[in-house]
Amino acid sequence: MLGICRGRRKFLAASLTVLFVPAITWIYLFAGSFEDGKPVSLSPLESQPHSPRYTASSQRERESLEVRVREVEEENRVLRKQLSLAQSRGAAHRRGNHSKTYSMEEGTGDSESLRAGIVAGNSSECGQQPAEEKCETIHVAIVCAGYNASRDVVTLVKSVLFHRRNPLHFHLIADAIAKQILATLFQTWMVPAVRIDFYDADELKSEVSWIPNKHYSGIYGLMKLVLTKTLPSSLERVIVLDTDITFATDIAELWAVFHKFKGQQVLGLVENQSDWYLGNLWKNHRPWPALGRGYNTGVILLLLDKLRKMKWEQMWRLTAERELMSMLSTSLADQDIFNAVIKQNPFLVYQLPCFWNVQLSDHTRSEQCYRDVSDLKVIHWNSPKKLRVKNKHVEFFRNLYLTFLEYDGNLLRRELFGCPSEADVNSENLQKQLSELDEDDLCYEFRRERFTVHRTHLYFLHYEYEPASDNTDVTLVAQLSMDRLQMLEAICKHWEGPISLALYLSDAEAQQFLRYAQGSEVLMSRHNVGYHIVYKEGQFYPVNLLRNVAMKHISTPYMFLSDIDFLPMYGLYEYLRKSVIQLDLANTKKALIVPAFETLRYRLSFPKSKAELLSMLDMGTLFTFRYHVWTKGHAPTNFAKWRTATTPYRVEWEADFEPYVVVRKDCPEYDRRFVGFGWNKVAHIMELDAQEYEFTVLPNAYMIHMPHAPSFDITKFRSNKQYRVCLKTLKEEFQQDMSRHYGFAALKYLTAENNS
Repeated sequence: MLGICRGRRKFLAASLTVLFVPAITWIYLFAGSFEDGKPVSLSPLESQPHSPRYTASSQRERESLEVRVREVEEENRVLRKQLSLAQSRGAAHRRGNHSKTYSMEEGTGDSESLRAGIVAGNSSECGQQPAEEKCETIHVAIVCAGYNASRDVVTLVKSVLFHRRNPLHFHLIADAIAKQILATLFQTWMVPAVRIDFYDADELKSEVSWIPNKHYSGIYGLMKLVLTKTLPSSLERVIVLDTDITFATDIAELWAVFHKFKGQQVLGLVENQSDWYLGNLWKNHRPWPALGRGYNTGVILLLLDKLRKMKWEQMWRLTAERELMSMLSTSLADQDIFNAVIKQNPFLVYQLPCFWNVQLSDHTRSEQCYRDVSDLKVIHWNSPKKLRVKNKHVEFFRNLYLTFLEYDGNLLRRELFGCPSEADVNSENLQKQLSELDEDDLCYEFRRERFTVHRTHLYFLHYEYEPASDNTDVTLVAQLSMDRLQMLEAICKHWEGPISLALYLSDAEAQQFLRYAQGSEVLMSRHNVGYHIVYKEGQFYPVNLLRNVAMKHISTPYMFLSDIDFLPMYGLYEYLRKSVIQLDLANTKKALIVPAFETLRYRLSFPKSKAELLSMLDMGTLFTFRYHVWTKGHAPTNFAKWRTATTPYRVEWEADFEPYVVVRKDCPEYDRRFVGFGWNKVAHIMELDAQEYEFTVLPNAYMIHMPHAPSFDITKFRSNKQYRVCLKTLKEEFQQDMSRHYGFAALKYLTAENNS
């Protein structure tokens, strides 16, 4: 009964408010517009409580009055909504239903949010906040440039996708490197209800290049200033994030804060959580001007439409030009300029509660922001030290970050049920292809793997290489999984030229690889090795997909198609470049064969010449590759002739031939139907022959296979009869496809197979 009475009193108070506030407001506006018969300014832009008298045109008076009236009408609209909510809650209570308790801030009952709202001039925020529509698209803008930022932003995106319940539209201001990496990543990730648009960061450089910047983010750290100009004019609001952000809640909660903006508020920011802008961190520390502690721009809510009307572009440029006359450069990139503008125009900012940007900088005071981990919504690693920053609670924050860093991104491909999404052509084609497969087929899993789209992250580490200008450059191409990482350093020591590697890893393994590579002096000294991560999915090792990924992303005219278990002879890179010229590979269809050998010894004194290798062959230290288990694979190389050859010689294709070859980059791809062990290289060499490639053995080249434990796939091949049956079926289907594609010339492959 007491609850009902209280509800009625609230209902009556709200009703009286709605009835009398408009009338009182109009009386106030009419009377307050004149003092001693003279007009008084009602402009909301005045920072003083009583504006000075001035003489203005009737047009200015009318505009000021209209602004104030619109504010009052907006307040009335909110009151009416609260009244309707009170009515519905009262009715629900009387029906005996359980009533829902709404907090002061989205998702929390924290009194800190109420205090922050009062500071920001939003003291009337009681009751439920306007909820976001379930299927409303949330727009997020991120500036991302270079290899490291492209890797870091993935963790941010994972944390957002993990919690989200709304469609997302990412606006990525990216340089050419980041665009290539992230376009491929999102295209292969295929997350439903996520749209990606790219904006050329390099085209924006001229907009901010005149601003000297000492911050480690460089010129890209200034590009958030030009988002009003860069993003589509139809886009009204956007959340802007740094790449070193981690979300611990649904981003829709942050999007809902836009509803709280009042009047001229166009920027949503969290106060800076260090003393940087107070200027007391060290002697003679002179920061840019800021309001109090200033604001951190790692998380920004931008009302783009209003900013454009306010001529934001002109506003920040004038402020920057004025301050640079004395400051000479920025220390914190765009953040300095944002704060200088806010210092002059404090009415622009809506102060977000601190938990929307918990900053872990070197001098952070962020622990004053939160009392319990449930308060945390956004973690910001805004120190150059990133995860190595010193903080009392850094272990908890680090574990939260690592959760998403190593989280399986494939699990985020979940549908948003109930939300219509734009038709994705790639996704529709994939579903159509899969629907045509027979799930009762015993080889269904093999066939399905051919159509599986594996999430792919190109250039996982920094890559920098310009091919030789003489058009003879050769890239070594290979693929590997986690159990072959130990081969990388040895290959780098044997091959000084560019390398393209496709690594088949889980998200957690990708981070292990990163730590391994960063801890290796050999690997870190090489910038001409492209590491392309293909993320694990399914039960088979997609060997030919991996090869195709590595082949596709080379920058040289020629490639050496190798395997990760082989060490090329010392000097092979330069020898191949000379052979390319000698054999006119640019104008002829040739596949240059590098003879393959093997050792059974884990410790090997690697031969430094052909003569030394022949001696080791005679002594039984080395053998021709797979001579004891798969002679047919390399027999056509004619090792007996190679022993005494001094000039290149031609050999003919034979059944099951699978040499390692040097070819032009425009050679056909590997056939994806072959996964795991068996026929993956054989099919490729067969297709080269069908396309009339000439196989030429190089007389002074060689490579040596190093011993290792049997792979999981070869173990399955040997132990699983159905595996062997399916491989035979796929082989027959491949040969039939060859006959259809190449006609009469391909009949020899069927004949050779029957005779072998």
